[in-house]
Amino acid sequence: MRHDLPSTDGMQRSLRQCLSNMAAMLYRQGHVLETVTVAHRGLDHHALKALNAASSDWPPCQRILENSQAATWNDQQRLVLTSLGRELLFDMFGEGAADCA
Repeated sequence: MRHDLPSTDGMQRSLRQCLSNMAAMLYRQGHVLETVTVAHRGLDHHALKALNAASSDWPPCQRILENSQAATWNDQQRLVLTSLGRELLFDMFGEGAADCA
């Protein structure tokens, strides 16, 4: 019996784990989920440096988010979640966890 996960399942599991870790890291640094779920907000370079300094887990998490196209840079050059990232985040934590209304 084969137990290998297809690469898309493995990537989604890794991405979900990353989103969960991201939420915890954001909260520890005083951010809320809306920081990354609202397209005109996002994490600026100063906030990213602080997250990087606070946790060695941040750089690989950011890479996973960007490489999977769950995060991108907005017009203000801030890191925000894409619709894919928001959809997974809301699926995991519930839409009320990061209300955009």
